[in-house]
Amino acid sequence: MARPSLLQLSDISLTFGGDPIFDGLDLVVHQGDRVALVGRNGSGKSTLMKVMAGLTEPDTGSITSPQGTSVGYMEQEPDFAGFATLGDFATASLGPSEAWRVEALADGLKLRLEADPAQASGGERPRAALARLLAEEPDIMLLDEPTNHLDIAAIAWLEARLSETRTAFVVISHDRAFLNALTRATLWVDRGQVRRNEQGFASFEAWRDKVWDEEDTARHKLDRKIKSEARWAVEGISARRKRNQGRVRALADLRAERGAMIRRQSAAAMVLEEGPQSGRKVIEAKGISKSFDGQTILAPFDLRILRGDRVGFVGPNGAGKTTLLNMLTGQLAPDTGQVTLGKGLEMAVFDQNRAQLNPDASLWDSLTLDRDIAVNGSSDQVMVRGSPRHVMGYLKDFLFDEAQARAPVRSLSGGERARLMLAKIMARESNLLILDEPTNDLDVETLDLLQDLLGDYAGTVLLVSHDRDFLDRVATSTVVLEGQGRAQAYAGGWSDALAQGARLSTDDAATALTPPSLGAGGGKPEAPLKSATPKSPTGLNFTETHRLKELPAVIARLEAEMGKLSELLSDPDLYTREPVKFAKATEALAERQAKLAAAEEEWLLLRRRHKGRGNAFNLVPQLCRVKHPTPQQSALS
Repeated sequence: MARPSLLQLSDISLTFGGDPIFDGLDLVVHQGDRVALVGRNGSGKSTLMKVMAGLTEPDTGSITSPQGTSVGYMEQEPDFAGFATLGDFATASLGPSEAWRVEALADGLKLRLEADPAQASGGERPRAALARLLAEEPDIMLLDEPTNHLDIAAIAWLEARLSETRTAFVVISHDRAFLNALTRATLWVDRGQVRRNEQGFASFEAWRDKVWDEEDTARHKLDRKIKSEARWAVEGISARRKRNQGRVRALADLRAERGAMIRRQSAAAMVLEEGPQSGRKVIEAKGISKSFDGQTILAPFDLRILRGDRVGFVGPNGAGKTTLLNMLTGQLAPDTGQVTLGKGLEMAVFDQNRAQLNPDASLWDSLTLDRDIAVNGSSDQVMVRGSPRHVMGYLKDFLFDEAQARAPVRSLSGGERARLMLAKIMARESNLLILDEPTNDLDVETLDLLQDLLGDYAGTVLLVSHDRDFLDRVATSTVVLEGQGRAQAYAGGWSDALAQGARLSTDDAATALTPPSLGAGGGKPEAPLKSATPKSPTGLNFTETHRLKELPAVIARLEAEMGKLSELLSDPDLYTREPVKFAKATEALAERQAKLAAAEEEWLLLRRRHKGRGNAFNLVPQLCRVKHPTPQQSALS
């Protein structure tokens, strides 16, 4: 049975005064859709999302949806003007009785609701926008790069939440593992067209390559036909000129068709070239530790990095990944221990904050005024791996055009800024690459190319990333910073580290994974534990203890939601007036009834196993309550 449509775009065209971004675009989002929106940086993904959200008006076309359908949009750079705290922003569209939703979401997102937006980190502001959208519970969620600035634990939390929702969503993300796990359909923005494939992102690359192969075949056939007809025009037209004018006009039409074909944009011509070979031992750290204001960032830790290693660094936000990286590269002195750098190191650094980019400088000046790659006395050349090159030619290698070259850096998208950073570091010869969150905002093709370059790079790579798939593809070993100063090194990428028992610990027990006990001396375990989740005196492990504490609040929340849904469904005219809203409310009530039954059963089970009778567990849910009507009963009332 066909699913009802929630949003329909018909014959949409948009130009922004230049070349068309979209022309004659048709698009439908159905109930229950889980869609990946993909395309190259600058192809118009975020613009399309803003059109869908009603924030950008198209030049032509129409946008329709059933009455009462709500569309929520999470943008990458939200406007916090007029809000004193992140919490004020996140709850602005909610009623007083609904603000608890944001507080619950803030735990999973590691969001400080009391933070001043002006003082909040670059990652906290998008997380506030994400919390606001999830709390609003719209019929369609439009998520623009929701995984940027989330650590692996928060990404896993968001992935689990979205996997359980029945709300339709469209998501832009560079995180392959996230898209593979969640999406069931793919929208591909390519050269002003939007194609849809009824398979998730896992099938995207095979589908894309098939489309490209078909295009190449059609182009080749057309070229052959034009060549054949052109030969006839030269050799045969003179004898029968009057009778063959139709064929001449057909040749002109073929040439016009060929000229209208939009060629695919080539991949960025990125190259990584190793400088003079470093010594075999690149970095050796012995017993290094670091504390700030009495808080331990890193307990004594040992690590040896050899030439050719690709070391990934993973951990919760704030765990100290960048601090450890700075100590290993000699930019920050450890409190204890020592770091020995190998001989002949030529270092190139990609920093996550893009601090090397002046937002007011042009792309041209960003390269020609960089002392590491500038050519003395020249304003239009840069030194690229030992040879002078014209700056415009080099920028074109990274897919920038002449108009962009003179524009300020602040006008670039996130992906374009990442490409400019890569242009700066790849102009230099190096044998040690420091990459701090290089994958944020990059499109799939550029990520693939970067992965291949790192695979062929003869030097050493230190990589901080929350992209699980990229870590699996690139890292030969992974250092997991587990919080509270603990660190451990594992062979292989992120999945390999998990298989060897890696755990991330956060202050939020609801999303914490209980870590093994680690001590000093290179992250080696202390005396082995009998269980990875040791039992407390109450007879429950840490996660179960916390779950028992939180279940009464979960049950109360579900009851409150069911009460509101029951009240809504008691309106006898709702089905006739707003059938979509009625259907959604009916499904939501059934879903919450199932969750309530499961929560009550879980509470009873944990309560029986709980040995103590502490005050922490005195909030016993009232299991004998007024029963809410079933969806069927509500529909008949």
